[in-house]
Amino acid sequence: MILVTGGTGFIGRHLVKRLMAEGRPVRLLLTEQRTRRLPWDNPPEIVVGSILDEEVLFRAVTGVHVIIHLENAQWWGRPRDLERVELQGTRNLITAARAARVGRIITVSHLGAASASAYSLLRYKGMVEDAIRASGLAYTIIRSGLVFGEEDAFVNHIAMQLRVTPLMFLMPGRGEVVLHPIYIDDLVTAVVESLNLIDTVDNVIEIGGPEYITLEDLIRTVMRVSGVSRMVISVPPYVLRWLSAIYTRIMPRSLITAQWMDILATNRTARLGNLFQYFGIRPRRFEDTLLTYMRGRRYGWQVLRYTLRRRPKVI
Repeated sequence: MILVTGGTGFIGRHLVKRLMAEGRPVRLLLTEQRTRRLPWDNPPEIVVGSILDEEVLFRAVTGVHVIIHLENAQWWGRPRDLERVELQGTRNLITAARAARVGRIITVSHLGAASASAYSLLRYKGMVEDAIRASGLAYTIIRSGLVFGEEDAFVNHIAMQLRVTPLMFLMPGRGEVVLHPIYIDDLVTAVVESLNLIDTVDNVIEIGGPEYITLEDLIRTVMRVSGVSRMVISVPPYVLRWLSAIYTRIMPRSLITAQWMDILATNRTARLGNLFQYFGIRPRRFEDTLLTYMRGRRYGWQVLRYTLRRRPKVI
């Protein structure tokens, strides 16, 4: 039995679909709020509760041999949410997993994650990694580059901003930060393959797609594919952080969050051949993949639906 936390998130939805397609037994840990709108016609076994509830956690991990831990608050959470969901939730999960003698825990982290990082998202991701490495459980930590796909909360948010912002696009800094985008299906394949590969056990693996790209080039690629042209204006990152903080006081959610800015704070790359070396995967190129779903797409309704959507409750 495989327990997946965060199974209704962007990565989780694709991963659970893949696991069920391969006939693997899957169990999900979901809050009651998330069980109301499930993305599958025939959902797997579900344990209803929070990762912060120790009793529910023990029930969820009983009979499980592998945990794929994806629960996070990175796109919507404030720093206190990151601490509770990312760090305390992981510690609770480790305690329950040890008591139930779970064999292994697999998690997806970020390139650049470090407990000493000056940026909240990367710091908490690093602390989560430290907790897993010190847990006494067999583990696999996959540090991923920027994950993109049809429903992602980064590249699609750039396309949304281009649609709703007239004439110009505000770019944090000079756009020189180097990113390493990876397509969601390639990442999911890597996670699934790690279930079978002994070399990934007790290992931290850094992966990305087939190319590096600067933030400015990424923005211009999205403009070219989506057919929306704007003047790109360089703005100090702290100004965008202020604007985002003000916007979140007015609307339930912002297209640009503090965590969004943390990702752009420093270069985040892995060695180009890692995805093929570890998993035998030939990754898909960024622009070629965007062309399959972004060209001609209208984002007006998605912007309204996202910004008016309430934040998840952290119980």
